[in-house]
Amino acid sequence: MEQKRNQPLARDAMAYVLAGGRGSRLKELTDRRAKPAVYFGGKARIIDFALSNALNSGIRRIGVATQYKAHSLIRHLQRGWNFFRPERNESFDILPASQRVSETQWYEGTADAVYQNIDIIEDYGVEYMVILAGDHIYKMDYELMLQQHVDSGAEVTIGCLEVPRMEATGFGVMHVDEKDQIIDFVEKPADPPGIPGNPDFALASMGIYVFHTKFLMEMLRRDAEDPNSSRDFGKDIIPYIVKNGKAVAHRFTASCVRSDFEREAYWRDVGTVDAYWQANIDLTDITPELDIYDSSWPIWTFAEIKPPAKFVHDDENRRGSAISSLVSGDCIISGSTLHRSLLFTGVRANSYARLEGAVVLPDVLIGRRAQLRNVVIDRGVVIPEGLVVGEDPELDAKRFRRSGNGICLITQAMIDKLEL
Repeated sequence: MEQKRNQPLARDAMAYVLAGGRGSRLKELTDRRAKPAVYFGGKARIIDFALSNALNSGIRRIGVATQYKAHSLIRHLQRGWNFFRPERNESFDILPASQRVSETQWYEGTADAVYQNIDIIEDYGVEYMVILAGDHIYKMDYELMLQQHVDSGAEVTIGCLEVPRMEATGFGVMHVDEKDQIIDFVEKPADPPGIPGNPDFALASMGIYVFHTKFLMEMLRRDAEDPNSSRDFGKDIIPYIVKNGKAVAHRFTASCVRSDFEREAYWRDVGTVDAYWQANIDLTDITPELDIYDSSWPIWTFAEIKPPAKFVHDDENRRGSAISSLVSGDCIISGSTLHRSLLFTGVRANSYARLEGAVVLPDVLIGRRAQLRNVVIDRGVVIPEGLVVGEDPELDAKRFRRSGNGICLITQAMIDKLEL
């Protein structure tokens, strides 16, 4: 039957965000919160990008499956995403594992995280399901992916990045024909298949899937009855459809959202301390690769009611100043100097302190004369007076979590162990 286009497909779709992952490569940043709840960009959390994409694409039914250390994430969702109204055919469901269809408490895999909530999904009667990962930074119009899904007659459409072929070894890689139909799906291959006509590049899965809802429910029920399944989209559901049905690749470049200032399609997995630091610090560039100032595609989040940032003192060596930096509301830069740094809400930086390449999470107190270079400071940390980080690699590695690229992650527990 030909699809009627009298309204956007997104109006008949549900976005289902898989947000249960720990993100262990972020080390202590995910000791108290799931990776999707980690702060990003001065105001937002990582999950806000997938959710904002859904909202800006016109999707008005959203579900978020949570699992690992979910309190911080759930609290953020309740505070920042509570504006959906049932009388407007809108819904926003937070879905922790709750033994709805299983005697085991936890979601066993990404597919099981959807399967356990089949009754809720079917209740809404949506035509399409957009399955999303909740832990990547990007801007994308899912309506364009939905349109390709319908036009191609696919049973599943998979969002894909074009990456240099030998950089795709850590991804699930799509082997496609000339029409982008997937003929094989290879998980983390040593020798990734190239793209027809562009053999130096490969198509890597973004963890974004579009299904007709009825077909997805059939696949999930079939998978749930398979005792050998690991209940995972990438390992079980997708390979089965590739082998037995029609799976089509959707290239991110076809639906990525770019302002006039963004030259390339931007997508980042900020899953390591180095990648997280770099993506945040990149925002301090004169023209960043990611434009968070684009009001036509806003990144929605919990907007706290806070006073403006404040800069005080104007004496030699004691001047509140910030160069090439982002400073959020309720920050007080009291006689300290920032260079190429990003400060979240409520940071206090005291006199004679100097920060360079610093990503400072909310409510941090930086003591006088602290010298901090190339650091990520966790929420609520109290930096002692005179602390120096970024000058002595060996000392830094003994006291803090120092990455291979020389970025130091600082938590309060590490500070408490210092002998100053």
